[in-house]
Amino acid sequence: MIITQKLKDTGLEGYDEMAARMVELGTKWPGYLGRESVARADGHELTVIYYADAESIASWKADVEHLEAQRLGRERWYEYYDVQIARVERAYSFRG
Repeated sequence: MIITQKLKDTGLEGYDEMAARMVELGTKWPGYLGRESVARADGHELTVIYYADAESIASWKADVEHLEAQRLGRERWYEYYDVQIARVERAYSFRG
């Protein structure tokens, strides 16, 4: 799952706490494999979350607490967000 988002410039009260809670809850979710995230000073964020399968993603999306975080994000904190569900077909790396 690839999430790109832009935070609003104001009205971010409660965002850090909710974001931390979603990380806490999400990392314990069945099928969770890991996450990587970067945030720029201008409010743009990129998060990649790895799950074992589509069923794990669907159950995470339907979680009541997560649904509330999404609602608050749309109403209060995000200028926009985009979510892409993707499958890793092959991966390789180099470490020098």
